Amino acid sequence: MGGQSFHVRRRAVLQAAGVLAVAAGLPRAAAAAESTSATPDPVAETYHRVLLRHTRWAEQQFDSTLGYYRRTDFSFAVVLGNALLLTRGRYDASLAGVDREALRAHTLATIRHFAASNVVAGGGEWGQTLFFDTTFQSYFVLAARLLWTELDDATRADVDRIVRGQAAYTASLGTGNDPRSGSWTPNGLTGGYQGDTKLEEMGVYAQSLAPALAWAADDPDAPRWRELFGRWSRNETGLPASDLATPTLVDGVPVSDNTATNLYDTFIVENHGSFGPHYQEELWRTSGRNAIHFLLAGRPLPEVLTRQPNGEALWRTILLTMSDAGEPLMPMVDDREHLYGRDVLPLAFRSQVLGDALAARAEAELAARLEPYQDYAPATRITKFSGEPKYEPEARAELAISYLLHEWRATQRGAVTAVSRERLFADSAGVRDFGAGPGLVAQQSAAAWAGAVSKPGFTKFAWQPGHDDWLFALGGGTPMFLPSTGLAVTRRTTQVYRGVRDGFDGSVTVLSFATGRAGFATLPTGSVVYASTGLGDGEGCVSVHNLTMPGVPGLDGDRTYTFAEGTVSIPAADARSLPPGVSRVDDLTFPVTAVRYVRMLGVTPHPVYGYSLFEVEVRNGADGPDLALGGTATASSADTGRAASYTVDGSYSTRWAVSRADRGRADSWLSVDLGSVKDVDRVRLFWEAAAGSRYVVQGSVDGSTWRDLASYPDPDVRSIGGWLAVDDRASFVVRGPNPLTVQGDRIVLSDGPAAPVLVEGHVGRVRPGPAPVASGGLRASLVDGYLVVFNLGDTTTTATVTIPLSGEIPLYEGTQRIGSDGSVLTVTLEAGTGRVFAPRFHLDGRVSSATVYNGQSVELSGPRSLVQLTAGTGRARPVAVSPRGTSVVFPEVPAYPLDDLALGCDTFPAPPVLPPGMTDPAAAVDGDARTSWTPGPGGRMVVDLGRSRPLREVVLTWAGGRLPAVALAVSDDGRTYTPVPVPGRTTRRTVVAVRATGRYLAVSTPDWRHGDAPLTSVSVR
Repeated sequence: MGGQSFHVRRRAVLQAAGVLAVAAGLPRAAAAAESTSATPDPVAETYHRVLLRHTRWAEQQFDSTLGYYRRTDFSFAVVLGNALLLTRGRYDASLAGVDREALRAHTLATIRHFAASNVVAGGGEWGQTLFFDTTFQSYFVLAARLLWTELDDATRADVDRIVRGQAAYTASLGTGNDPRSGSWTPNGLTGGYQGDTKLEEMGVYAQSLAPALAWAADDPDAPRWRELFGRWSRNETGLPASDLATPTLVDGVPVSDNTATNLYDTFIVENHGSFGPHYQEELWRTSGRNAIHFLLAGRPLPEVLTRQPNGEALWRTILLTMSDAGEPLMPMVDDREHLYGRDVLPLAFRSQVLGDALAARAEAELAARLEPYQDYAPATRITKFSGEPKYEPEARAELAISYLLHEWRATQRGAVTAVSRERLFADSAGVRDFGAGPGLVAQQSAAAWAGAVSKPGFTKFAWQPGHDDWLFALGGGTPMFLPSTGLAVTRRTTQVYRGVRDGFDGSVTVLSFATGRAGFATLPTGSVVYASTGLGDGEGCVSVHNLTMPGVPGLDGDRTYTFAEGTVSIPAADARSLPPGVSRVDDLTFPVTAVRYVRMLGVTPHPVYGYSLFEVEVRNGADGPDLALGGTATASSADTGRAASYTVDGSYSTRWAVSRADRGRADSWLSVDLGSVKDVDRVRLFWEAAAGSRYVVQGSVDGSTWRDLASYPDPDVRSIGGWLAVDDRASFVVRGPNPLTVQGDRIVLSDGPAAPVLVEGHVGRVRPGPAPVASGGLRASLVDGYLVVFNLGDTTTTATVTIPLSGEIPLYEGTQRIGSDGSVLTVTLEAGTGRVFAPRFHLDGRVSSATVYNGQSVELSGPRSLVQLTAGTGRARPVAVSPRGTSVVFPEVPAYPLDDLALGCDTFPAPPVLPPGMTDPAAAVDGDARTSWTPGPGGRMVVDLGRSRPLREVVLTWAGGRLPAVALAVSDDGRTYTPVPVPGRTTRRTVVAVRATGRYLAVSTPDWRHGDAPLTSVSVR
């Protein structure tokens, strides 16, 4: 995939998604209350089983005294899942834990109660509030409609009042804020994208109108509701530079009428101050909630649900972070990570409504993990590990909606054929720098995902071999490679390599900090390279997920580590039962010692929350009594309500935590007075999530003079061999002075004082090979044939990199001297930068020197000889080498890197909102002469060059047909354009001299008519 155009991949993604030919209106669905005896497909069958099992949790929310499901955390929303089980598929009471008639009675009683108690229907218990009562109203109305024939007249009237009254209330707000929703605001129709996108907020406004448009279309106010629904929906993904270039009508309104800015200009959504793909999926989650109302009511979908402006560009971002579990990886905020049940609906909408075969594969992968996930403690639940309590009833409702979308697809259009997993990641492969604001560089390859994060509070270099959702912990404050996510970035330099321009996908990022620099390179093979000047003690941190979740690959109860000195298997953290809330239990033993006082003295705290302990136990012998129980505990500090005394009260429901002010303090301590001097030989510490990663256990007879008894960690693995394999899923090759260690689920690749280190990360098991040697302070690595070089110093450096000889000699851009001791390449790098060199040629034979000009041209010199030269495409030819030099050109090979600023750039308009007669403008910047852009009448395309830069020349290449007149314009902001003079008539290769600076280039064909020439390429220099 390295040499494939990003836009070739984009077309493959769009074709797999079905969005190039999606219909604006959809056929009527089956009657809402009909019961079906068979599930529509295996994925839907999984949803049905999961919902049956989940009913055990749902029934725990039933209050037998009240006679209905509780309101707390919107638990009554379980009625939608119940309604589906009562009307679809075969009911299995043994799985559900309740007989069908009891479930029916509970469900109907709950619908009756909450229909009457809704504010819109005249009650006062819930409802009307946009954030987030209307989300649960949407579920509630669907449940009522599924059981419509079983409801009494009064309840049906209440449900109808809810539907109409909510739409009336929302419409009365216009574009203003809901006074019932506190600080939640869409900022009118202007939106917002920095920190917290307003995509979700605008989606909620639209969502509160959809039920009325579906079930009360006869209402006199329905046209006004429809107008508002369209306006909010079209602006959800608003981005002016794109929208203003798109005159396409969606539901009769031009996309160019949009006013919101809810996305970064690199098509990424930010929420809670960081990149949150969960919120990027909110577009299709809301669409799924809305679509099912229209489909069950038998009404056509509003066009905006199937032709969302900028929606496909957002989907490509999700694909760029997709995991093997069908859930996007989350290298920053982690409060929405591994919420499997709640992540189904966006994929179900894309697969079943949009016909997206890539989403269908992702959905199938997620569905395959749902039951093992559900069986994991706490059993039956479908949102675990993070998130809010209301997510549980919400996930139940959305699984039911997903089932109904599958049912609709099966009865109306036929099943979507999912692509293979290999095809999913091949079509998703790519690399993108999302900019310093979002603080993310991401690369998806066929073998792994990798990213550089520079967002404050989340700073890390993240890597997930095999896209394995449960291998390495990436989210939130979990460090990766860098010693802390709290490091403040003072400078960020990034170079992105793209197949269409450079012949391969890759990236290199160097971050500067007050204490030094670190660089990170990502390669098309899935491998990564990390290099550091030495930013702190214990650098190169990687946390490993280790759980027992049979059915999820890799989670079989332990992780096996192979290293130079041997092999060690470490049991999963859940291999022994832990009290609720306890995240880790440390057992430390030492020779019998007489002490009165025992203390934990911190060395390295949790990076965000410091230290927090539930209990401290002190014993003499494994079967001895707990000598600390009931003793006196003191600490260096304590948070309110988290006193030191709670660590010796025998309860796991109370705990000590350092004060908020001391969370960053390394040497916080907690001490226990045993009452008198006693013999002890072991200490057990029960940690909360804020567990110290390093600490010392000390003893004292007087509370003043302390001696060390034990230290944590006492590594399970300590190796000086320079390499480590994790379950044969991933390997690290480490070059540095410190040993590597593994303690529990934490790997430290440079476990010792701060020191320069270089780490290679490989997919699968790999042992160290010969390493290149760099001079002048440069750091170099040779991985999968790619040469990675960093300058982590303070000055521009020209130096050499000596590459060891082994078989064929890789030739890189520049001049290499080749001798018996290796191939020597001269490299110049500015301070705080890095570079990835792709092997442009491979040489079989010996020459004195080779100068590579590009991927097409090389000059060899040396004693007369016959060698074989192979180009990057695999084309080989014999070459007779002359002392005076022999020039070799492969004319059929692209001359990478190509000097064209437009290659692979974003273009507007974009599918699925292309004007009539226009094809995808991306075909003009994909580097493929076989593809072209058909403008259509009055066609205009815009190329986003990524940043404003001086422009000197634009070259337009046209295919056969009448040549239309051409107009050019440039813009810095995508809003206001300045015309560029185009002298003379259009020719097959129109060259226009430009003397302007801009980011956006517009190409217009004002007199284009059917049959005119399409545009093969737009080149910008």
